[in-house]
Amino acid sequence: MKFIKKEIIIAVVVLFGLAACKNKSEKKTESNVTDKEVAMVNVKSLLSEQDFDTIVDGKQVKLYWIESDSLKLAITNYGGRFVGLWTPDKNGKMTDVVVGMGTIKDFIDTTEPYFGATIGRVGNRIAKGTFSIDGVQYNTPKNNNGNTLHGGLKGFQNVVWDAEQPNKSTLVLKYHSPDMEEGFPGNLDVTVTYSITDQNTVKMEYDATTDKTTPVNLTNHAFFNLNGEGSGTILNHSLKIYATEYTPVDAGLIPSGTLDPVADTPFDFTDFHTIGERIETENEQLTNGTGYDHNYVLVENQSDDFNHAATVIGDTSGIVMDIYTQEPGLQFYSGNFMQGKNTFKSGAKDDYRTAIALETQHFPDAPNQPNFPSILFKPGESYHTVSKYSFSTK
Repeated sequence: MKFIKKEIIIAVVVLFGLAACKNKSEKKTESNVTDKEVAMVNVKSLLSEQDFDTIVDGKQVKLYWIESDSLKLAITNYGGRFVGLWTPDKNGKMTDVVVGMGTIKDFIDTTEPYFGATIGRVGNRIAKGTFSIDGVQYNTPKNNNGNTLHGGLKGFQNVVWDAEQPNKSTLVLKYHSPDMEEGFPGNLDVTVTYSITDQNTVKMEYDATTDKTTPVNLTNHAFFNLNGEGSGTILNHSLKIYATEYTPVDAGLIPSGTLDPVADTPFDFTDFHTIGERIETENEQLTNGTGYDHNYVLVENQSDDFNHAATVIGDTSGIVMDIYTQEPGLQFYSGNFMQGKNTFKSGAKDDYRTAIALETQHFPDAPNQPNFPSILFKPGESYHTVSKYSFSTK
């Protein structure tokens, strides 16, 4: 009997021990999940929805969130803007890789009107603000050194889009651009669908219809710092662009119409280089752009109907961004005109070259360049193009 009692006592002790271990394990798992959930919730606490809840031009403006388990994107329907984009760095820390303002007022008052914005009708420049369709000349506002930039004085970055959120990972934005808005012919109805996929990817899908032939070149103008907003220079980011040619420009950043090889120039990013490695090289094109502000002619290396356009690596965060697109070009802008005049949501200033833009699009001044892929869009045609930003770590 004594032996049996001892055996029972041992069994009970073992069972209690196993239960304690199980509880400890469960608490650890719960703690990990909670930490992750808390990290994602804390991201949302960085922005106040009240600071975006207002009326502009008689239409409701709001802040929207789309997300996956490891990617969170804040968007406002004022200008269809990316306000911030959080992804884990190499240590798992949620890092905001898109610079932006913390309130609608700051977006309206900024001296840089394109932070994070959806751009249209025509992204990039139109020389002298003029183009012709079927012998009819059209004139658009000259808002950049005697040229039209990003759709004119009130491009799509300054309008309030109608917004629908069908699920937690998707936001659908719609805008009706009336005939002759900013000098462009035709009633243009645009739908932009921003979504986050399970592959840690932001997908940007652009659709449009028109009732008159009109030029259309839609894109997004997110400014990136892969080390995080307010972390300083982007000159040490590594960049690879899948292009062997680019379109050189004059002092007004209007293309000459030629496709020049990047080989043996500071514009050769066919292998990884840091952005700052050759940016101060004595070169006429770098002088014209005050750095990099040029369109690259993407090599057709399609996989699933997408060209791999570029890869960027944050030097301290280890965050890697791969860009895929159905567009023929990529505009690389190295933050040359950032002047520290605006304050981001983190409290940091938009200092010189602290963010870059990599815009998937057709070529600049395409309506006036017969050798470039056309951006003329006709009634009855389907305008549809998709680009993606995919994130990982190294």
